[in-house]
Amino acid sequence: MRLGAVVITMGTRPAELKALLDSVARQDGDPIEVVVVCQGVKLDGLPELPGGLRTVELPENVGIPAGRNVGIEAFGPGGRDVDALLFLDDDGLLERTDTAELSRQAFAADPGLGIISFRIADPETGSTQRRHVPRLGRSDPMRSSRVTTFLGGANVVRTAVFQQVGGLPDEFFYAHEETDLAWRALDAGWMVDYRADMVLLHPATSPSRHTEYHRLVARNRVWLARRNLPVLLIPLYLAVWVVLTLLRRPARTALQAWIGGFREGWKNSGGPRRPIKWRTVWLLTRLGRPPVV
Repeated sequence: MRLGAVVITMGTRPAELKALLDSVARQDGDPIEVVVVCQGVKLDGLPELPGGLRTVELPENVGIPAGRNVGIEAFGPGGRDVDALLFLDDDGLLERTDTAELSRQAFAADPGLGIISFRIADPETGSTQRRHVPRLGRSDPMRSSRVTTFLGGANVVRTAVFQQVGGLPDEFFYAHEETDLAWRALDAGWMVDYRADMVLLHPATSPSRHTEYHRLVARNRVWLARRNLPVLLIPLYLAVWVVLTLLRRPARTALQAWIGGFREGWKNSGGPRRPIKWRTVWLLTRLGRPPVV
């Protein structure tokens, strides 16, 4: 199985990027070609890799999903020049040298497996933040399982998924784009796995470090529902998230940004509507995350 890798960067973490690329070069098995998508920057001095390294320079930051889509297309339409693509954060690090080989083995063993989500662990403590486990509740991060979504900067996707259901939603810019793709993949018959033994080391952070986090999370939550859910579920899904947000008692400025994003999600289009089937709703429910939460 031929593997490629996509890394997007804004050029602010050159040392971490080099370390990540070195960890890709050390992977067992056939060499991996890497495409680095530079968001509004030009990069020089990147290391030579056994599988080759290419850069794609964009004139501005187009957002995470659009940047990753550019990386996909660098491997041919829908990434067809390779069988699967690793998506890695530029400040992450593959802990083990067998992660790529484990990906190949997993896809070979399960033809219906479309996406593998890695475990993200802090390099100093080895701990995994709750938000990085794609299951509800206080789930054990060391337990692998089928899941309904995946982690954007620590995963590998069979390129047949992109060729069948399309790429990530460019319009989202940041937040919930992985769930959008996961729902479409599940609707098309693919499965998503969380693998605790496949680890990307990444410093523990708070998502609110992004200046527009609260607005984008709310806006994209509305778009996610409008794009993908049956009509009957849209108001229920959004009502649940309104209640959950209020129960968390965000700061006044954060709540104002969230309300503004929620309104923006109704006012503007987040892309074409392709509602999932009711049998996919039932599948999501059986996997532990009904699409109302």
